[in-house]
Amino acid sequence: MRLSLDWKVLLSSFLISIGGFSQTLLDSTSKIEDFKRNLVVYTDLGFNSAPFTIGYPFSADIDQLNYKNNFKTFLGLGIAYRWFSLRVGFPILSSYRPTAKYGSTKQFNFGFDFSFLKTYYDLEFKYLEGYSLQKANRWDPTKYPNDIQSNLVSYNLALNGWYFHDKNFKMNALLGKRAHYTREVHTWYAKSTINFFGLDNSNNPLIPVQLQDADNSKTQLSAVKSFDFGLIPGYAYVNRINNWQFAGWFGFGPVIQSKFYTYSNNSRGFLGLAPRYDVRLIFGRSKPTYFIFLVTDFDNKSIRFSDLLVRQYFYSVKLVGGYRFPTKAKGEKKSFWKRIKL
Repeated sequence: MRLSLDWKVLLSSFLISIGGFSQTLLDSTSKIEDFKRNLVVYTDLGFNSAPFTIGYPFSADIDQLNYKNNFKTFLGLGIAYRWFSLRVGFPILSSYRPTAKYGSTKQFNFGFDFSFLKTYYDLEFKYLEGYSLQKANRWDPTKYPNDIQSNLVSYNLALNGWYFHDKNFKMNALLGKRAHYTREVHTWYAKSTINFFGLDNSNNPLIPVQLQDADNSKTQLSAVKSFDFGLIPGYAYVNRINNWQFAGWFGFGPVIQSKFYTYSNNSRGFLGLAPRYDVRLIFGRSKPTYFIFLVTDFDNKSIRFSDLLVRQYFYSVKLVGGYRFPTKAKGEKKSFWKRIKL
């Protein structure tokens, strides 16, 4: 899978999420304090990364290859009011890691999410082009220290839906922009997931020739991909104490997976099961007039062909902060700095 993408286009790209009908009404008697009538302005700063590994008994000293991408720090600016939400994001650093060791990575991310009753949905697409194979001088002295592979692509398309058993477990309050919690909530949940992901190296081998096994076509692969789906059970928890809110969930379960690898213009496919984790952690401070949260997201995927295992790690870390403009009673006047007082 390949996309024609000019890296410079990212400087002017817009990541727009419109939450039109995504927000459910919050009951004033619930465990959530709602700010949907407040105008909210916010900003976020963070990054997305997607390293991957290939495991195989290549030699007595080498049983795993590590591939890392370079990445950019992204800045987002957004507003939210009632049912409407808009966010614009753009990179603020050309490359976070030194290009001499990690090369340059073209990256594109798109996401959309919404809530309905007890269910939260998200659609996400991630595309990265340009990786470096770490410590390549172990088998090739001409490569020092890493082997930069600018055409190597990693991609992931995922559609997920979470059903939370407790009606008070709502993403709108969990993420803290237009609501926050007033007390503890914990619940079991079920996640349905559909994924299409993989790697493509433009007909070049993913594994260096020096480490290939001539009798095993898997070690000569140039592309690998998978389509899988499943239902993952898990547990979720959130609480807010003295204006500090912390939350997270963890799930684990199997998915049904169809998987393929390509070598020398040939392809082989298999059907099986694969493990899938579901992890998210959120921590921060929220008062009626402002909020600041550290938001993490981990999406780990794997494809196994007997003794060869490919693991892709998609993760993001963001610091999100914003101000909720209070709804004023008639004739009420307060200064901005008085309202935002810690």
